[in-house]
Amino acid sequence: MTIVLLKLIFIVAVIVAGMLPLITWTERKQSAVMQDRIGANRADILGITALGLLHPAADVLKLFSKEDFVPEGANRVLHLLAPVIAIVPPILMLAVIPYGGTYRFGESSLSLVVADIDWGMLYVFAVGSIATYGAVIAGWSSNNNWALLGSMRASAQMISYEVTMGLSLVGLFMVAGSLRLTEIAAFQDQSFRLLGFLLHFGWVQGELLPFGLDLLRLPMWGIFLQPLGFVLFLTCLMAENKRPPFDAPEGDSELIAGYHMEYSGMRFGLFYTAEFLEVPVIGALIATLFLGGWSIPFLSQETIITFVGAGFGEGFATGLCMLLHVASFLVKVVFMIWLQMAIRWTLPRFRYDQVMDLCWKTMLPLSLANVFATGVVVLWVEGLLP
Repeated sequence: MTIVLLKLIFIVAVIVAGMLPLITWTERKQSAVMQDRIGANRADILGITALGLLHPAADVLKLFSKEDFVPEGANRVLHLLAPVIAIVPPILMLAVIPYGGTYRFGESSLSLVVADIDWGMLYVFAVGSIATYGAVIAGWSSNNNWALLGSMRASAQMISYEVTMGLSLVGLFMVAGSLRLTEIAAFQDQSFRLLGFLLHFGWVQGELLPFGLDLLRLPMWGIFLQPLGFVLFLTCLMAENKRPPFDAPEGDSELIAGYHMEYSGMRFGLFYTAEFLEVPVIGALIATLFLGGWSIPFLSQETIITFVGAGFGEGFATGLCMLLHVASFLVKVVFMIWLQMAIRWTLPRFRYDQVMDLCWKTMLPLSLANVFATGVVVLWVEGLLP
């Protein structure tokens, strides 16, 4: 129980308390750099602006000081419950995302994941779908036609993209042979020969590649094994988060503020927090599934422990390896946060019909084709096809 609590404290401290305030600052500063502006730099304490890092604290103070009201004719209970439903799913997802592997210290072992369950990705899909109810209930309970229209857009968009999101990962499940996130990440802690297919086709004599060709290797990350799945999954996650260019449910120029138009104060702050909290959660999922998780390219856990342990002892080597893996995982999460911000400030908002057409007419067929192609390749590699 103590170990579980320590893991929860680490996740809350790093993801929720650490990254979440910085993400609002990052979005302002990154957009400013891309648009040749200065960005947030007004909030200060005794004249110290700290590069605009005080703005997240100013946002929180502003939200706490704003009036919290419920519009006339609204359902007060559901109006209060909706933002809570919206913010809970991304927090629950953090329970199954591993930020490190399993490490042995003498007779005991330490696994850097709160809940290492066999059906980890099914848990992510199930919990993630709950957020749809938050958007629907918010629009319906507000007694506002524009809010209701925004909630209907959000529900249709999120339910549609959940179909493709699941299918986009089937190919990865077939390759890794598991739904457990720790096993998928551990599977990627190795490398493969870039020209290894030459042996399967019999284009190279013998059972080994020439030395020069054997050195051409890539990390066995999901992005290299399933590049199409990576693009589809990232697109679906951004659509689920309803951030630009998929922000039609709350399009300012069309629906004023969409399903949370009748919210203010900290109730709106919960929607605001949920949207930004999903950014590092998306980064953590992508890092685990497609970027090797905690692994370091071409340096397996055994290699690090063996090399360092020869001079400093196995215990020190294992602890250093754990720290390096956690740092590697966080670097990948930060990179994915940057990528999401870059996409958000690069592409304009899609029309709502374009959002739906992209899902059903383009991404769904591509995800089905990816599943079929992956199945054929897996059978061929295993020697079940001529």
